[in-house]
Amino acid sequence: MATVLSVSGSPSASSRTNRLLRHLDDRLTARGHEVIPLDVRTVPAEALLGADFGHPAITGAAELFARADGVVVGTPVYKASYSGVLKALLDLLPQYALTGKTVLPLATGGSTAHVLAIDYALRPVLNSMGAAHVVQGWFTLDRDITAHADGTVTVAPGAAEALAHVVDQFSAALAARPAVPVPTLPALAAAS
Repeated sequence: MATVLSVSGSPSASSRTNRLLRHLDDRLTARGHEVIPLDVRTVPAEALLGADFGHPAITGAAELFARADGVVVGTPVYKASYSGVLKALLDLLPQYALTGKTVLPLATGGSTAHVLAIDYALRPVLNSMGAAHVVQGWFTLDRDITAHADGTVTVAPGAAEALAHVVDQFSAALAARPAVPVPTLPALAAAS
């Protein structure tokens, strides 16, 4: 159906955010989508912190964004905002890297005090990058995600139902999207 880039903005390999995204990737794959995972923590720090736009990892990430029909962006919430490693990557992408894309924002955190981080911190950035449609996002409490030694997760029933709902809405929005030509990397760079 559609190609989905699933971006984990967690700086930790064993984070609940990362594991939750990979769990949701399986749901999208079962819906017929091709899912490409991108863990921002694997992008070399010198490329991110040095703002090396020409670094192969940065150009490779930009190509993944250009290729995708939809993007899932997951992040832990730190100090009422999305992670710094995610911000570093988004800052290095072309200004309109999300043009024509359907986007699902997801966040995890320890307190409901940060539930609005999606709408007040992440959503404006995604919109400014040209997203065609930012669907309803979801904030999941850390306590509702149980990580197992084998890398899998169990999500508490109420949270699991809510996540299934937003992922299914995202999948439906991808299926209903109009055909938009995929811009090439040079065209995206020229738009910046």
